[in-house]
Amino acid sequence: MSVPMSVWIPEHFLRLSRFLSRREFEMRGLINHYLSCCVNTLLQTLNATWELADILEKWKPAGVRAEDNVPFQLKRVLKMMQEDLPHPAPHQDFLHCLDRNRIRLSTQHDADEVFLSILDFIQRQMDDRTLAIEIQSLYKISVETQVQCLECNNVQTRNSHLFSLPLHIKEDRNSLKDCMISFFEQQELRGIDCCFCAQCETKTPTKQGVKLCSLPQILCIQLKRFRNIRGFTRKLNCSVTFPEKFNFSELRREAFSSDFTQNDCRYTLYAVVVHYGDAMFGHYTAYVRQRLSNRWFYADDSHVSQSSWEDVQKTEGSPNRGTAYMLMYRKDPKEVDQLPDLSG
Repeated sequence: MSVPMSVWIPEHFLRLSRFLSRREFEMRGLINHYLSCCVNTLLQTLNATWELADILEKWKPAGVRAEDNVPFQLKRVLKMMQEDLPHPAPHQDFLHCLDRNRIRLSTQHDADEVFLSILDFIQRQMDDRTLAIEIQSLYKISVETQVQCLECNNVQTRNSHLFSLPLHIKEDRNSLKDCMISFFEQQELRGIDCCFCAQCETKTPTKQGVKLCSLPQILCIQLKRFRNIRGFTRKLNCSVTFPEKFNFSELRREAFSSDFTQNDCRYTLYAVVVHYGDAMFGHYTAYVRQRLSNRWFYADDSHVSQSSWEDVQKTEGSPNRGTAYMLMYRKDPKEVDQLPDLSG
């Protein structure tokens, strides 16, 4: 007996709806192999950086040694992480590739250091320089360092770039905005910290500061929670509040160089690297915002669950909880605003 069309169509669309819902909201976990929680966490944040995956997808490697090539293995694992499958994504090849490039298995690593190493491997190992530079530009923070001699007032400037912004935190309550202001404030260097002045031809007391020249599409921030005190490294679990949205134009004019002309200074948080434990032993997890649903998810190795902004905020700082160690912000789509008033 044939099934009436009026019954078949609703059931068909119900199954299709379940399928599309699963594809939109699920993400794949990663099994912890050889203390790989640090790399697992970074892979989840890189997978949430779809701009990176889009550039890697355009790359057609030719003649690279696949098993030793970090960007090649990264391209493969990101593609597998985007597949709609219920079990964890296989990433042992990527882990062994990192091991061959001296990011060793069965070793505790610092997430920010591994992140910067991966970006460095991409620059050195991709055979398409145009795409490699495009990836570099995705994260590149251009800055100008100014050193002023306090004896003769001679000013020396040097342009450079960063791929993550290292923010010093106080052993008290902090806010991301306060940490930013502190980073761009000028500091006086005296005593053993004096700098060499070419005009005075000797080391003199100086005033040093950093100014922003340009902001990237993806802004990575490191909250410097690990402090070396009398030869011992300890972790600071103090509070650092951070917003879901951040506007750089709210910073003081002194934070920007005279060449800064960008008007798209608004950013939205999309990933947080969380550290549990102390300076000697710990565990990494991640909160990431899913691209299609715009919902927060929590990734703890192979375990992935839906989360919320309220859960993300709980990582701002507490001795008994995981604490935010790296923040990743994405620049908002360009708006038709005028340039921010940086003249005040």
